[in-house]
Amino acid sequence: MEASIKTRNIFRNISPIDHRYSISEEALFDSLAPWISEEASVSACVRAEIALMIAHLSVRGGLTPALRAELEKAAAAVESAEVYAEEEKTRHNIRALVNVIKRKVPAETAPLVHLGATSVDILDTSLSYRIRGVTREVVLPHLKKLEILLCDFAEKEAATPQVGRTHGQHAVPITVGFAIAEYVSRLGKSILEIERLAEQLKGKLAGAVGAYNAASMIVKDPEELERLYLAELGLEPSEHSTQLVEPEYLLRLLLEFNVAFGIIANLADDLRNLQRSEIGELREGFAADQVGSSTMPQKRNPWNSEHVKSLWKAFMPRVTTFFMDQISEHQRDLSNSASQRFIADYVAGFCLAVSRMSGVIEGLGADHERLLKNLRGDASGGISGGVLAEPAYILLAESGVSDAHEVIRKITLKAEKENLSFAAALSADPEVLARIGKKMVELGLVSNAVDALSWFEKPEQYNGLAVKKAKTLAVKYRELMQKK
Repeated sequence: MEASIKTRNIFRNISPIDHRYSISEEALFDSLAPWISEEASVSACVRAEIALMIAHLSVRGGLTPALRAELEKAAAAVESAEVYAEEEKTRHNIRALVNVIKRKVPAETAPLVHLGATSVDILDTSLSYRIRGVTREVVLPHLKKLEILLCDFAEKEAATPQVGRTHGQHAVPITVGFAIAEYVSRLGKSILEIERLAEQLKGKLAGAVGAYNAASMIVKDPEELERLYLAELGLEPSEHSTQLVEPEYLLRLLLEFNVAFGIIANLADDLRNLQRSEIGELREGFAADQVGSSTMPQKRNPWNSEHVKSLWKAFMPRVTTFFMDQISEHQRDLSNSASQRFIADYVAGFCLAVSRMSGVIEGLGADHERLLKNLRGDASGGISGGVLAEPAYILLAESGVSDAHEVIRKITLKAEKENLSFAAALSADPEVLARIGKKMVELGLVSNAVDALSWFEKPEQYNGLAVKKAKTLAVKYRELMQKK
């Protein structure tokens, strides 16, 4: 029997995931649907029920290749609409599923449908199966694509000078590649953890309270039956079950999703700020027909970075619910029944943000002239070249001046008061400059003391290990992402 369903205009859907984002991210939506749609939920439960039948037949010695094929054919014939129609009668989703499956499988095997199982043996197991699947097939490939794009950008711009920023103020020089390498490292570790945790998801066939009561009436070794059932789905048993699988397996994975989500939102924030008019160091790609503002034709808004941040704001608070689903009264209550269904929304929102950020990085450009101007000219309105006050102080201290920090601080104040560059203010104190120049010669920074002043006019030379770190991390994490 085929249940009839109403077709719905996509623009009558309530969730923006199912209209606005399913249109703009059609390929991503299509890759998510086989794992986290309602159809996927029903299909995974059917798959779990068939896996249980196969486990029973294996124990009884009645499983043949032909019978397995018949059961798999029957599973493919179950339609979500038919199950939903049956649920209108039973008022119980799994009992409805069981009734429909019994009508599809060979009559002699029908008694084995759901035999020895409770609803959550199917629901928790199928959820683990789906979340592991969507993580393997969708989440991780998208994350790894983003990570490799970041590696490429970090390597490409490894030596591109940039002023460092702390507390919203110009600090010492770094490079663009080094700044991006921060996210290469942070996101890379999170991806590896997601990969590990996805493989830890568990299932169960331990019955209504987790003590294998029902299965003990059917087979001599209930745990072996459980192992056979879960092996069909590529899963292993939870070490201890109530009616539920221990919730921490799924919780830890979802929390790591949120860690990665936060890293990407942080990156989006940094990229958005670096595109400000007064900074202008980076720029998102902008299509020829794209409009930045409905009223200001000149605008090129960093809207993709802002969109990623906005998605994070919408979905990050869901973590509270993940924690709340950790709690169940005694062996089980139904307080996670509705809330757990919204995991699908979270996964979709996360993947949308990852995909959007990949698009940002693919089209991201660096304005090398503006970067150098900001570094040398201190576009923040401070002392030109003042970012080199730190090495001046260190070199002076190394020359034996105990109050070197105070000496250099006063030089920066002079530069600010008289509207001088830091190099010019430094040259106004020949004794300090001479001591610094002598130390620079000793350290091999310049060939003679006369060149010391010109060194302070080019702050891009003072970048520590920024270039090396950017290149090293890019190579490391690219290789890790490409490992099978």
